[in-house]
Amino acid sequence: MSGEATLTQVEKMTTQPIPRLITTLAVPTIISMLITSIYNMADTFFVSQLGTSATGAVGIVFSLMALIQAVGFTLGIGSGSLISRLLGARKHDEAEKIASTGFFAAIAFGLALTVFGLLFINPLMAILGATPTILPYARDYAQYILLGAAVMSSSFVLNNVLRSEGKATLAMIGITTGGLLNIVLDPLFIFGFDLGIAGAAIATILSQIVSFLILLSCFLMRKSLLHLSFRNISWKLQDLTAILKTGLPSFFRQGLASIATVMLNVNAAVYGDAAVAAMSVVGKVFMLILSVLIGFGQGYQPVVGFNYGAGCYQRVKQSFTFTAVVSFVMMGLLAVAGFLFAPQVIQLFTKADTQVLEIGTYAMRAQCLALFIQPLGVISNMTFQSIGKPAEATFLSACRQGVFFLPLIWILPQFWQLRGVQLTQPLADVLTFIVCFPFLIRFLKELNQKIKAQKA
Repeated sequence: MSGEATLTQVEKMTTQPIPRLITTLAVPTIISMLITSIYNMADTFFVSQLGTSATGAVGIVFSLMALIQAVGFTLGIGSGSLISRLLGARKHDEAEKIASTGFFAAIAFGLALTVFGLLFINPLMAILGATPTILPYARDYAQYILLGAAVMSSSFVLNNVLRSEGKATLAMIGITTGGLLNIVLDPLFIFGFDLGIAGAAIATILSQIVSFLILLSCFLMRKSLLHLSFRNISWKLQDLTAILKTGLPSFFRQGLASIATVMLNVNAAVYGDAAVAAMSVVGKVFMLILSVLIGFGQGYQPVVGFNYGAGCYQRVKQSFTFTAVVSFVMMGLLAVAGFLFAPQVIQLFTKADTQVLEIGTYAMRAQCLALFIQPLGVISNMTFQSIGKPAEATFLSACRQGVFFLPLIWILPQFWQLRGVQLTQPLADVLTFIVCFPFLIRFLKELNQKIKAQKA
């Protein structure tokens, strides 16, 4: 039965019109990403009512959550990319082994992080950029996040495996249910039960558990093409290496995002809690905006993976072109809206702190100026990852918040102080945009050669 279902899914992914197929897969993924971003912003919004230091603590712990996400995405997208190509090549049993290996590896990592993080929570928060006034809030928030690390990381794998099968709607149900629950529980736990910032963390973890159970039920109730089982784990080093190698761009993208957030917090902390809070708010706002782009790209990835695995190179080219055009238009419109309404957006999180408003508005507008060119970097990275070119994908994923961001966040503040902190990300985005061109030119040239060879 699984084999027949796989063949049906392969036919759908390799014959349906590209615009409809990508849009069908992208819409549920965008909704999932938006809900995830909204509940992260809800944390910031409700916690901001507790004061500037509490708002800064959310930004500090966000870098820890980014690390958990980094491993979850590494194993999830690494597994998912392989699964799409294996299913496209009609290798169902091998795809099942990859899914089980990625899932249980994520659980093992999460448990290890829980133990390590709780043992060294105070120095860990200090390393992440917590000032003495922010530290108590950051510690209260982080201890619950650490307890849920295994659930969070393995949920990313379940989500990505479902998407890789072309089951984006099932993935959406799990993520959005947990996200909406988080938004409801935040004010209840923070203010209703008077738990303060710890209440926000408890709400987040309970919501993550609900998402995990819903996603897992899709596999237990046979709604997915693949089945997860401890017996299906591949103990071959080459299989785990293939997952990690394919997922490495995601680790660099998410892991460097975590390091970049730490460096941003450390450099902003020089100018006080208001600067940390402002940059934290801007980071959450752009996470929401970019969730639209990333969600659309994640709808595009399984289409590229399936068709590349099946040798449908003309459809790969059509998928890239369609996704690029739509993404540039979307980000252009959001850049204009963000620039115009930056003060009103930042004001939602300031609790009448004029310093946070001023710092945040400038940083948000600067990032909006570079927002419309970001699709090239994201789509390039996702394309190379989906077709099995991890070296190119890893380098491009490392550019935005690694290769360019990390040197700039150290250099620019020395010349422009706080203004340098605010301008680091937009300048890194511009440089990443420029670097993508030679990689894309070579990729499109190779693709055209494959298409000509098929026609000959």
